[in-house]
Amino acid sequence: MPELPEVEALAEFLREHAAGAVVGRVDVAAMSVLKTFDPPITALQGRDVTGAARFGKHLALDCDGLWLVAHLSRGGWLRWTDSPSAAQPKPGKGPLALRVHLFTAEGGAPAFDLTEAGTKKRLAVWVVRDPREVEGIARLGPDALAVTEPEFAAILRNTPSRIKNALVDQSVLAGVGNAYSDEMLHTAKVSPFAIGRSLPEGQVHVLYDAMRTVLTDAVERSVGQDAARLKGEKRSGMRVHARTGLPCPVCGDTVREVAFAEKSFQYCPTCQTSGKVLADRRMSRLLK
Repeated sequence: MPELPEVEALAEFLREHAAGAVVGRVDVAAMSVLKTFDPPITALQGRDVTGAARFGKHLALDCDGLWLVAHLSRGGWLRWTDSPSAAQPKPGKGPLALRVHLFTAEGGAPAFDLTEAGTKKRLAVWVVRDPREVEGIARLGPDALAVTEPEFAAILRNTPSRIKNALVDQSVLAGVGNAYSDEMLHTAKVSPFAIGRSLPEGQVHVLYDAMRTVLTDAVERSVGQDAARLKGEKRSGMRVHARTGLPCPVCGDTVREVAFAEKSFQYCPTCQTSGKVLADRRMSRLLK
């Protein structure tokens, strides 16, 4: 799933490539992607693109006061093309969900596609007058790169759940997902199963610094990259996430995994849990 660094990079990409253009035709290839009907998607046509922004993991295009907001979910992505097909896409064919045609001052006619891989279609698009009309944006907690250390400490003091769950809860902290929470916890040497309000003050400080370091580094590596290369850039920076069975780059221990129904997380026992291997619910079921 695209998280804060990738969505910020996509927003910067749109600021650089789409701002100043005029919206042309908007092709909807998957009707299920649209979550609003007033204003209609056609209201974007003819409007100037005046900016782009990120709200948590939501990507938003400012079309002169009317916003096109997208949540890419797990399999969604943005693809840019300088020479899009003039033909309207056939609904239900391939991964394409939405195509936005643009006209630039230089005479170009590029477009960007919102696509979604896989069979579970969760990519969502809204057309709104204010981004806060989107429920997922309205309930966001403070942004992970804007929250101060005292605010972060206060959030954890009021968190009775496991720290892993708190970090990915968008109403608690906006922008962090499964991958970067794994990286933050590994950098801070904190167990994913630690209880948020039970973390000692010193560990809270270390975790806050780790969050800032991991996210800032990822943003710096991602911004300026071509949209097509961002996924590879994300994978290249991971130390434990999606590296089950490989050696930890810090201590050499084997990276372990805890799996759930639709997702999993990774950690290093030596770095994070004093050598203890956490219970994997998938393996527990197999052993029963």
